[in-house]
Amino acid sequence: MENKQAKVINESGTTRLNKEASAAKEARENGNFRGRRRDNRRNRRAADEVKKEFDSVNISINRVSRTVAGGRRMRFQALVAVGNHKNKIGVGMAKGNDVTAAVQKAERRAKKNMITFNIDGETICHEVETKVTGAHVLMKPAAPGTGIIAGGVIRSIIGLTGVKNLVSKSLGSTNKANIAYAVIEGLRQQVPKNDWLANQGKKKAEKKAAAKEDK
Repeated sequence: MENKQAKVINESGTTRLNKEASAAKEARENGNFRGRRRDNRRNRRAADEVKKEFDSVNISINRVSRTVAGGRRMRFQALVAVGNHKNKIGVGMAKGNDVTAAVQKAERRAKKNMITFNIDGETICHEVETKVTGAHVLMKPAAPGTGIIAGGVIRSIIGLTGVKNLVSKSLGSTNKANIAYAVIEGLRQQVPKNDWLANQGKKKAEKKAAAKEDK
């Protein structure tokens, strides 16, 4: 049976059903012809161009097990550092059934426990020595051009901050988690240079006053 719906003839000589022709014409007039696909491409391009606020580094990934009824339960433990290459840094450790889940969970914890520390140009404000359980970390400011003189864990964490000149040494345990937390504690204890010098002056004045009283 012949289709009785009206047909129109285009300039090219081809025929098309009236409904299809009107829909295509309306889309061209409104500028929405194949617009959805173009919008999706534009959104993906914009998402790729957006710079991440924080970068992360996987310090260590270990496979751990726990003995339960019926056997062992295998999981993964991830230690991750997150920073903004300025003066914000955080460390998180978490476990998951696979590596991806453990890393994502550790990143969330690192962002939740992020600290803001004081910085003097491109180095730390003053020398600091911190201990966390068996870990013992010493960090000293350095002159411009020195670079980051540090071991694996310390270098990974400091690389996510704005500190570019630093001398450090790990003097105690080699446990990566404890070293990482010791570095974070050392950065947390940083006092601005002006406040630090003012405090030193106050301490010297107090010592002199105490010495006079003793005499």
